Amino acid sequence: MRQPAEPCSAAAAGDHNGSTGGALLAAVKINAGYDGIPVLRDVSLSVARGEVVALLGANGAGKTTTLLTLVGEVPVQSGEIRWLGAKARGPLYVRARSGLGLLTEERSLFMGLTVRQNLRLGRGPVERAYQLMPELRALSNRRAGLLSGGEQQILTLARALAGDFKMLMLDEISLGLAPIITRRLLNLVRAAAAEQDLGVLLVEQHVGTALAFSDRAIVLRRGEIVLEGESAALRKNVDQIADAYL
Repeated sequence: MRQPAEPCSAAAAGDHNGSTGGALLAAVKINAGYDGIPVLRDVSLSVARGEVVALLGANGAGKTTTLLTLVGEVPVQSGEIRWLGAKARGPLYVRARSGLGLLTEERSLFMGLTVRQNLRLGRGPVERAYQLMPELRALSNRRAGLLSGGEQQILTLARALAGDFKMLMLDEISLGLAPIITRRLLNLVRAAAAEQDLGVLLVEQHVGTALAFSDRAIVLRRGEIVLEGESAALRKNVDQIADAYL
């Protein structure tokens, strides 16, 4: 059974009632999976403008499947996804054109192209990406495949944040990175949420980090939401999250 950490915000409370309110993106009791086999069961969540929501759970809990379902890559078996106030029907590229972005853990770069060429393929101006991550300027003519893992993720995030998306979904962008780089990336995400009204759904492997940079958190276990609440409240009771994982 889902456990609220303590009284939730208005945005979180709307999820419980199945109301999408003024959310950028909302899922209402969605069931989804592969080859007819359900992975997600009655998942309801929402992300508002300027809000960072963390999606937590053990490996295999359904976090990546949730993201892929929300962007249209995994079909919904029942329930509804709403994007910008309307029922979402199109595939990933249609939702991307309307401002919904997904950053996967694979670092979606063209490894044979230079940093500048990769940035030119993004939605936003190259100069804006350089302003966000000034160190990329010195790497402009280096092929992405020759960058370190941290540099590749910096490039990936800078390209996305320069692209004027309405919402970004980030799938473990800290994977394999040093804590100092992770904090820098998430500080940029947090700043974009505040300054650009960007909505963010963040899958993060480190619970403490996720709670420090998010407004609300949702915990999945075996494809079901078992815990959700304000991140500040959940930080005070990490044992609840540990119990939810198990």
